[in-house]
Amino acid sequence: MLRLQSRLPDRYTTASPDELDAWIGAARASLGSRLLILGHHYQRDEVIKWADKRGDSFLLAQYAAENEQATDIVFCGVHFMAESADVLTGDHQRVVLPDLNAGCSMADMADLDEVEEAWEALGEITDIDRVVPITYMNSSAALKAFVGREGGAVCTSSNARAVLEWAFERGDQVLFFPDQHLGRNTGYDMGYDESAMRVWNPRRELGGLSEADAKAATFLLWKGHCSVHQRFRPEQVDAFRERHPDGVVIVHPECAHDVVEVADRVGSTQRILRWVEEAPPGTHIAIGTEIHMIQRLATDNPSVHVESLDPLVCPCSTMFRIDGPHLAWCLENLAEGRIVNRIVVDPETAEWARVALRRMLDIT
Repeated sequence: MLRLQSRLPDRYTTASPDELDAWIGAARASLGSRLLILGHHYQRDEVIKWADKRGDSFLLAQYAAENEQATDIVFCGVHFMAESADVLTGDHQRVVLPDLNAGCSMADMADLDEVEEAWEALGEITDIDRVVPITYMNSSAALKAFVGREGGAVCTSSNARAVLEWAFERGDQVLFFPDQHLGRNTGYDMGYDESAMRVWNPRRELGGLSEADAKAATFLLWKGHCSVHQRFRPEQVDAFRERHPDGVVIVHPECAHDVVEVADRVGSTQRILRWVEEAPPGTHIAIGTEIHMIQRLATDNPSVHVESLDPLVCPCSTMFRIDGPHLAWCLENLAEGRIVNRIVVDPETAEWARVALRRMLDIT
């Protein structure tokens, strides 16, 4: 998805870290309780230290919705997260993304046109009323609205199983997007195997499937993935266990299934955080997720030994776009009464997206 971020004035790009901190602190103080800064766990240290609340994407959107006093919400994350916050907050609240180029490669792997084309193609070969669309939280507001209109729901990495069980009470088949790995891993966890699953390639006619395959599959998994979590491999698990036979391997469910199969624990960012905090002192832990979160976990939990499962490191390049200069620029503009990079979801899309999100909350 094309997004255009204006070039920052030289004042910000040439400033020292101390200068940026001074400007951010002053702007933050002047905005007072009007301001709420949200920081996703994958953010850089120079940004996350300013966050009033930290969390995963949906938790942060909920924080925004619960804080009615804050009128200016600065979301240090990526585009789809800021959209979710705009969907859930009130009309008096404004959501700002410090850098418009902070998108999500996974979310961009499924757009509304492609999903609608897939839905139409399925409707030509099967009873579409028996197909339930499920979108992962890591998707645009337009896709959340689509599943709302078509009787589906949103899921997170924590509640995907509950949402899919709900879906199979209503239909025989699920179209799951945009991350194939979360869908596959959850399906296996529910007792299905690969024979029940087919990958839907949006760039090929009927997803690259025969009509018989498309009709027979219980799970139609969109051909999408996370560029960070796809880096982790079973051989990295083997290498860690050679060095630490009693160590613990924790991975995110966006990892490929062959990695999930050999991990000790699989969970969302919030669960990974909790598992590390609860680990006995001296435990060696290798984690398969984004490097900024791993490094922060290592710093915040010195009694355990935390490392990345990928020795070459794995930053989220789009999360990485939010930095001190962009945060300072955005906050100083807000303090001076200028709103930059506001994220606005149109009313109809927002309403149907809320329907899908409410279904998820009712399920879980």
